[in-house]
Amino acid sequence: MARVAAASLVSGLAAASVLSGAGPAAADEAAWGQGGATATIGGLKTHGAAVVHADSGDQEISAGLFEMSVDGGGMLQTYCVDIHNPTQRDANYHETPWSGTSLGANKDAGRIRWILQNSYPQVNDLAALAGKAGVKGGLTEQDAAAGTQVAIWRYSDGVDVDAVDPQAEQLADYLEKNARSVAEPQASLTLDPPAVSGHPGERLGPVTVHTNAGSATVTPPADAATSGVRIVDKDGGAVTSAADGSQVFFEVPEDAADGQAELTVQASTTVPVGRAFAAESRSQTQILAGSSESTVSATATATWAKSGAIPALSAAENCAKGGVDITAANEGTESFNFELLGVDYSVPAGESQTVTIPLQEDQAYDFTIEGPGGFKKRFTGVLDCKTQVSEADEAGDATQTLSEPSPATVGTGSDDTNLAATGGSTMTPLIAGIAIGLVVIGGAALVVVRKKQLPTQD
Repeated sequence: MARVAAASLVSGLAAASVLSGAGPAAADEAAWGQGGATATIGGLKTHGAAVVHADSGDQEISAGLFEMSVDGGGMLQTYCVDIHNPTQRDANYHETPWSGTSLGANKDAGRIRWILQNSYPQVNDLAALAGKAGVKGGLTEQDAAAGTQVAIWRYSDGVDVDAVDPQAEQLADYLEKNARSVAEPQASLTLDPPAVSGHPGERLGPVTVHTNAGSATVTPPADAATSGVRIVDKDGGAVTSAADGSQVFFEVPEDAADGQAELTVQASTTVPVGRAFAAESRSQTQILAGSSESTVSATATATWAKSGAIPALSAAENCAKGGVDITAANEGTESFNFELLGVDYSVPAGESQTVTIPLQEDQAYDFTIEGPGGFKKRFTGVLDCKTQVSEADEAGDATQTLSEPSPATVGTGSDDTNLAATGGSTMTPLIAGIAIGLVVIGGAALVVVRKKQLPTQD
């Protein structure tokens, strides 16, 4: 039976209300992202069998390669780095720094990247791979995928797991023994910072492009023709393309009304092996094993006003601190004041401040920072920093209650949820869910937390 609990958090978590100070008239209703590739997972494509050894007994599961279809074009191949979590079919994923996943605190994350670089599908000569691993019987694609996944799990989740096929198990042992630490790969495309602010008549920025693509297309704000906002370089020249290290600016007319604008940078490139992919729902974290030529993109926003506080807001999941970092930069003439979790913050004119919002593991969040004049910035996501929940976490969750919990269905044995390579199977019962209620200023928002555990067999 599914084990359900609920927790309530203070109202300040879901929304931040600006207390004072002038602000721009425009509103940003879009959810945030850090740039790169976004994709939809299609399921487990090439796999074999593995056995997880636990105190409760042995469990046979599937182990191998997933495929993802990239928004805008392209295909990705990935392995799981989150064995205790089910994979939601058709879940949406986005390219994510290691710091925003369990890999950020994993001292062996670099070894996982070495495994990816030195095994299938990066090494598609299976005879050569079998030779290096000392596999006399040769390797099939299924053996290679299963053996690679098993080796990854030993470092990503610290589980006692073996491949069922002897050839796959021999490959897994070889990869585990020979793995060396390799640095985290560069993002396919990011913009730094993703938000800037200033006054009309100024060039707001710079926004620096970081990409492994040879070139990228820069798209100006959708209303550029009417607003007069231009995307330019440091000398004021119009910019329509960029490369790694390029700096671009928002040039705002002096007579522009207080407002906000967004630029988009898009490129076609292969995403670097070893990039993490986090789900927008509670679906297991993936790590990239291979990429076709794929579409990647990133956005940056600019906010301007004639006077008062002029905030530029951005966010990044921070697994080291167990929460989301909200960075508020203020290029205005007055302090930018806001409240989070019942605490008042003030960012003086010309300064920047980062606030960490603590979240529970696997907690979905959706909160908005608002300001006068219709200014809004919304941040949504799911914090997935651990590969399993500790006993202390479980004890803490047990004391939190909600009068009418609303659990979310996380997985079943149907085709709608793929539990292969997650510690589940088609005979796996429903994964337990935890509902968390958040009271939002001006409304109610529901977020859900799921306890991670290896499902048991019927």
